[in-house]
Amino acid sequence: MHQRLRELGENAVLERLLSHLSPGCAMLVGPGDDCAVVPRNEQWDTLLKTDVVVESIHFTPDTPPELIGRKALARAVSDIAAMGGIPEHALVTLLIHPDRPVARVEGVYAGLSALAARFNISVAGGETSSLPADGMVINVALTGRVEHGKAILRTGASPGDILCVSGKLGGSFPSGRHLNFTPRVELARKLLCEGPVPTAMMDLSDGIATDLPRLAAASGCSFELWENSIPCHDGCSIQQALSDGEDYELLLTLTPEAAEALAPDRSLSLTPIGRMLPLHNGVPHLSGGWQHFCA
Repeated sequence: MHQRLRELGENAVLERLLSHLSPGCAMLVGPGDDCAVVPRNEQWDTLLKTDVVVESIHFTPDTPPELIGRKALARAVSDIAAMGGIPEHALVTLLIHPDRPVARVEGVYAGLSALAARFNISVAGGETSSLPADGMVINVALTGRVEHGKAILRTGASPGDILCVSGKLGGSFPSGRHLNFTPRVELARKLLCEGPVPTAMMDLSDGIATDLPRLAAASGCSFELWENSIPCHDGCSIQQALSDGEDYELLLTLTPEAAEALAPDRSLSLTPIGRMLPLHNGVPHLSGGWQHFCA
């Protein structure tokens, strides 16, 4: 029998697909990080990101259209932030059933455009297509820039580094926070430009339980997680903070010296939640988190 996607899960599917891709010699960072990185000039590198939101997965059919458009762009901006970058230009692809109201489509673009203006992003165009069944899908391709050679990757953590998270976690979907979060561009830029620079960083879209093992694997490390230190939103449990996802906070590592120096600075909203360890018996598995295709 042919193996189905649900039997593998997202991580294994991606591993198979990435083996077919050829990044090319001009690419500095290829598939596997929050963004791809290609050289631009002596001052800047270019960040490349694409992201998609799908009705009944990332938003419900009755979600206000302005919030759908906002989230579609904000997700991609969050990945630019995770590299320490500045978002620049977007292309938007809309797939929707032709029976949907025109006003709903206009609302999507209004919400997207409002967030674009907030981050000085130019929406350069895109594509539209009909769907054969009811539903809506929005894809955003986004470019950004980061100082040449300075992109913060998932691969830079070392044993002994302190694991930190920004903000609070848990309950994003039932609370509606997944629709109106603010990507952490300002925080990431502050860390990159003023220091201390994280040794590794990514954004939290699928929950710590899924994303932390990804960061650890990319860096060739194991980890210990101080679960009781995880900052939770009011009314949320530690398990929700680990599993719910859609928080779009930053998960990052700092040298022990940097973490100690930042500890008194509460304005950064960073909380130590663990430590990176040498990799001996593989990356630990955490229960929970989100993966597409899973049964």
